[in-house]
Amino acid sequence: MPGVTLDAVWDVLKWVLLVLAAGFVGQFGKSFALKLIERRRRKAADSDPNVSQTAADPRVEIEKARLDALAKIDKKRAKAEVKRAKKSDES
Repeated sequence: MPGVTLDAVWDVLKWVLLVLAAGFVGQFGKSFALKLIERRRRKAADSDPNVSQTAADPRVEIEKARLDALAKIDKKRAKAEVKRAKKSDES
């Protein structure tokens, strides 16, 4: 290959290997961290009888967040409606 040196190929290959290694570590690091978090939640739930099992379920947390977001949107709509009514009274 004209113009391509062995050093240039090696530099590109090092970067490719570095990116692949970072992706590998990132993916398995994330999985490992999630397992550690789940183990800690289970251990906390086992040691404290007052903690419910549903608190460790991510679906329950997601549903609670969704309901909180809906309540916030309803509150903002009501506030905007009051503003509109107030503005129309002033006109």
